Amino acid sequence: MAERNHRGRPQRRPDQPPAAPGTATRRAALSLLDAALRKGLPLEAALDSAGRGLSRPEDRALALAIAAEVLRRLPDLDSLIDSATQRPLPDDAKARSVLRMALVQTLVLGTPPHAAISTALPLLEGGPRRLVHGVFGALMRREATLPELPTLPPAVVERWRKAWGNDVVTSAARLIAAPPPLDLCFPPERPPELEGISFAPGHLRLPRGQAVVGMTGFGEGQWWVQDFSASVPARLLGRGERRRAFDLCAAPGGKTMQLAAAGYEVTAVDASESRLARLRENLDRTGLRAEVVTADLLEWQPPEPADVILLDAPCSATGIFRRHPDVLHRVRPSAIQALAKGQAGMLRRAADWLTPGGTLVYSVCSLEPQEGEEVARAFLAERSDFRVAPPIGGELPEQLATSPDGFVRLLPGLFEDQGGADSFFIARFVRSGG
Repeated sequence: MAERNHRGRPQRRPDQPPAAPGTATRRAALSLLDAALRKGLPLEAALDSAGRGLSRPEDRALALAIAAEVLRRLPDLDSLIDSATQRPLPDDAKARSVLRMALVQTLVLGTPPHAAISTALPLLEGGPRRLVHGVFGALMRREATLPELPTLPPAVVERWRKAWGNDVVTSAARLIAAPPPLDLCFPPERPPELEGISFAPGHLRLPRGQAVVGMTGFGEGQWWVQDFSASVPARLLGRGERRRAFDLCAAPGGKTMQLAAAGYEVTAVDASESRLARLRENLDRTGLRAEVVTADLLEWQPPEPADVILLDAPCSATGIFRRHPDVLHRVRPSAIQALAKGQAGMLRRAADWLTPGGTLVYSVCSLEPQEGEEVARAFLAERSDFRVAPPIGGELPEQLATSPDGFVRLLPGLFEDQGGADSFFIARFVRSGG
């Protein structure tokens, strides 16, 4: 058994060679996988704890990238591992997770096999190093590869195939194969001096992998990072003309900045002070103005009603799986049901804060109809003073589909040849009167 230091961590024996450079980064990645798969935590929420011993931002970024790539390819990595073992390793065995990481580094991230295994074995103090080394070596000698089209978790495939059909499931598998490109949002009248492709006014798409902070216009506040799909809800509210807007569940703030740039007097409300800190930083950087309120939406009471309300409600986030692949492995049907119930309560409460004749946009970055369509239909059944206002010609790109109900549903496959887009549900309601 390995000796332990005063903090309870495994301590290297005098006869053991020192760990290879980069082992600490892999240890952080292993902690991230444990947080997502065993504890059900989002990767980014677990990064501060898992990466506590990493002083360089690039090491933290690599740990996050390794864990995310494992989660993109988890079923296929496990199939490879199982093909090289006489008895299947338990799903939660450390040896399995270490093998997943070594394989994904070699087969996806381009790490040489000797470097991948030399940083993997030290993670198994007192564990089955010989087994892991043997399985990895056998797969390398076999010249094992991963399928071009990743395999999605079976439970996810079942849900999405039932809701959207096989084509959407196939598109989702293609999307998750790689991290997304970089989307910028900005006031349409002040485009940045950058080259890219655009889907709509105020949007620009660039290839991924660029350092955002050093890009032209970032320091001057000319733009902010926001996936195109996430920009659609605010687009359905049009120009502000100094009207009052509530951005509810506002952090990290992309929609707040859209509304402020469109000329609204914005009140941004969110329960998370830490997430609002990022919103305030972006407002300072871009020179845009908004009143920022830290409050629980179910307890907050506005001093006066608003002309427009944007409720981008907390949800399962399964629609942003290509950006956060952990959602496919940690979100359970019970959580989806609870989140849908919470959205209905928020929507019900927010509706009373809207002036007669005002517009309310409800959105979720979810691929689950239980969270989007079902919540919206139940709201309309309860509130006879609200009606759906479908997008009209020219408001949104023609590729965006409107359902027979008048809702907007962004599915995997949208803009796929240009790098894809996150999946969203969006409903625009108008209150009678005014």
